[in-house]
Amino acid sequence: MTAGITETYAINQVVLVGRLDERKPLRYTPAGLPVSEAKVIHASDQIEAEKPRQVVCEVSVLAMGEQARWLQSAPLNGVLKVTGFLAAKSQHSKSLVLHVQQIEFLEGIENGSLLQKEG
Repeated sequence: MTAGITETYAINQVVLVGRLDERKPLRYTPAGLPVSEAKVIHASDQIEAEKPRQVVCEVSVLAMGEQARWLQSAPLNGVLKVTGFLAAKSQHSKSLVLHVQQIEFLEGIENGSLLQKEG
């Protein structure tokens, strides 16, 4: 843990709904764990300083293990909800990546979220 940061400030959780824009081919770690990387496009209307604001952004996501297989099965342009945490892309890059812990298909796969939970 970084010096000066206590457990009180250790919350790191993100929930994002967006459209799966692009996805790299499934790869594996040296230990054989599946890894999937993708881009999710988010668009919403938010209120900031009591004024409406349109938000459109592209978010890099990374899923490992079973979540990687679910991300690989999601159709491009399908809408999904991802829950996870933010981390630096690598030791050499401080760009943020959303590490997926849960995927829910909102569009594009019939009963996708139910299938994920039942496995």
